Amino acid sequence: MSRHTFTGNAGTTVAIGWDRPLATFFVQVLRPHPTMKGEEDMVEWQGTEPDELPTAAAAIEIAGRYANLPETLGATLETDRLKTLGSVDGPAQRFLYRS
Repeated sequence: MSRHTFTGNAGTTVAIGWDRPLATFFVQVLRPHPTMKGEEDMVEWQGTEPDELPTAAAAIEIAGRYANLPETLGATLETDRLKTLGSVDGPAQRFLYRS
């Protein structure tokens, strides 16, 4: 799994990356909780289902609504995905698939 974090608009934090076991890119957008100091609210979380965001561009489109992202992010995310092509599930992951 990869994860890249960016400061977003209006106090949000945007995380974007690749989740190999789910074979999807993901986007998480958090903001400070309005009343609970030190806590955060989830604004958006996409890429929680297998193959939900199959391309880096799909994830960047969502994340781009909340933050200015570097132009090289697509290449970075694709490199993250390619680095996992030879990976296989370990015993714990295989056990979870049976559950």
